[in-house]
Amino acid sequence: MVLLGTWVNVGLIIIGSLIGILLKKGIQERYANLIMSGLGLVTLVIGLSFALQSENMLIVIVSLVIGALIGEWIDIDKRLNQFGEWMKEKIGERTQKNIKAKGEGVEEVDTHSRIGEGFVTATLLFCVGSMAIMGALDSGLRGDHTILYTKSIMDGISALIFASSMGIGVTLSAVPILIYQGSIALLAQTVQPYLTASMMTEMNAVGGILLMGIGLSLLEVKKIKVCNLLPALLIPVIWFLMMG
Repeated sequence: MVLLGTWVNVGLIIIGSLIGILLKKGIQERYANLIMSGLGLVTLVIGLSFALQSENMLIVIVSLVIGALIGEWIDIDKRLNQFGEWMKEKIGERTQKNIKAKGEGVEEVDTHSRIGEGFVTATLLFCVGSMAIMGALDSGLRGDHTILYTKSIMDGISALIFASSMGIGVTLSAVPILIYQGSIALLAQTVQPYLTASMMTEMNAVGGILLMGIGLSLLEVKKIKVCNLLPALLIPVIWFLMMG
């Protein structure tokens, strides 16, 4: 059951991308925007419900401050974006080499290029984000798949839109999603017995506030670099270990 949320995520990506390939028109932007706004509101509510479970808001505040300092110093958000750009450049360079090597077979190369571009773009979109990490952690630590269910709907809609123009490569992105989120969930399940109830409560509260940040970004109220706040999730554990 620990991988249920991940399997649902993978399933909706596959279904959404296959529908996008068949329709070839995707979904109208106004519908997609409204659905994403609705999911942004849901994310806010989920985050608020988690945050209100805190038994010591001071721990949450300290965690966010220290986490922000660490995350901004490392600049996790920037490094993830740089990794994405590097992957896209590699696909582009490989395509150019193939074009030069094959000469007249440009149409065939373009098809492979679209598949590669779709795979890389979708994989980065679905994997490189705080919601993937937080959702997988929640699945492993508490067996709660609510975050991943919400992410699954978002990813399914995005897969439909991207697959309508990029093709089957978007569907193939389901494999790294399964490996990435599944590994995080299983690792979280492994360490869960060593975490106390108090640690879990404050970690969930911190995670809830990060979810609210994601919700605000989805609603375009304020763009928050939530990835740079991810180290805050570890601070409650360190706090309780130091306090005995």
